[in-house]
Amino acid sequence: MIQHTLVFLEPGHFHAALTLRERHPLARDEVFVYTAEPPGTKGGEVREFLDLVTAFNQRPERPTMWRAVVRSGPEPLTRLLHDRPGDVAILAGRNDRKMALARQLHDAGIHVLADKPWMTSPTALPDVRHVLSGGPRAMEMMTGRLSPTSRLMERLVREPRIFGTFDTSGEDGVPISLSSVHHLEKLVNGVPLRRPPWFFDVRVQGNGLADIPTHLVDQVQRLLAPPGSAALRDARLFTARHETTAVPRELFSRVTGVEGFPAELRSVVNDDVLAYAGNAALELELRGVEVSIRSRWEPTEPTGGGDEHHAMLVGTMASVRLQQGPATGFRRSLTISPRRGGQIEAALSAVLAAWQHDFPGIAATPIHGGFEIVVPALPGTAHESQFPLVLDEFLCALEGGPWPDGGAADTLAKYELLARALSAAPTA
Repeated sequence: MIQHTLVFLEPGHFHAALTLRERHPLARDEVFVYTAEPPGTKGGEVREFLDLVTAFNQRPERPTMWRAVVRSGPEPLTRLLHDRPGDVAILAGRNDRKMALARQLHDAGIHVLADKPWMTSPTALPDVRHVLSGGPRAMEMMTGRLSPTSRLMERLVREPRIFGTFDTSGEDGVPISLSSVHHLEKLVNGVPLRRPPWFFDVRVQGNGLADIPTHLVDQVQRLLAPPGSAALRDARLFTARHETTAVPRELFSRVTGVEGFPAELRSVVNDDVLAYAGNAALELELRGVEVSIRSRWEPTEPTGGGDEHHAMLVGTMASVRLQQGPATGFRRSLTISPRRGGQIEAALSAVLAAWQHDFPGIAATPIHGGFEIVVPALPGTAHESQFPLVLDEFLCALEGGPWPDGGAADTLAKYELLARALSAAPTA
């Protein structure tokens, strides 16, 4: 069994640390961090990364044993490539330069696991295409694929005895409707999340079309096409726009720890309120099925709550709904409702019995108008727990298998579509 050494380059997003939430038999406990940030910078991005890793090491249950070696100084990429302390680089930070860095790491023979989004403008598409073309592996952190409820939703729509096919008649609206709500001010690992000021600069972070839709468009491809088909290349794009969330200076200061708006953000500040263009709307059609996508940022996470997700999939025999929000107590609820008086109970019981190996304890509970799918807690149920699973998927892929693979083709097709959307939308 080969153990890999992980290297973190400028870990400016908390997703970098979340990959280390659990130990992994294929990863050495010693990890390396390369940064231009002076060591010990109070409130700095690397300090936030190290504090979260320390919290994982010191927790009473399943403590990790990571030993982070920090190498700070100018030109961190140049020093990393000179030292080559590891063979796997993890990128989760500024998005505007992410793929340019990934390309240099790739060309130096280093595998890359990079957080989404992979582009903030279409100009990054050649770099995306390059790192997916062969050589060292490159993979996205696509946590949404690992959620048990999302995986079950995708399985249900592939069961013609239950779902039928997507209903394109328009009788009950758009066949696929996906939406999500995230929060600028939130808790991670039980403590307030600190975001760097550049998070609010869409030229660096990416606007609404570049960011959250990477997950939602990814899900559309999985719902409508087999893996590796790169189906999104054939999608028709109807609408692409980004919208803003008002961020008062007080909220900005609480989230970033910075008292006022930096000079580079003043062009989007009016009366001490920043217009954050992090929201998006997309309308498209894939394989004859219309799709509506919405994503939005709200200022502050509700007490006892969290992010919200909603999916409505309309089939000719049944509709499948995934909800997470105030109506469900912020737990994920997966329901299926027969349409036009259809009978699906026997078929549903049969498929759930067949899926017990993959989803132990899964069951269907009758509710008004249909059934709720009872999904026991499984690995990857919580969002934070999905990141070490992504690392596991990546490290296991390094052990063998063809490359580039179908996943690379699907990723490229997704970013080709998002590049079209970014080009079609007005400039933020």
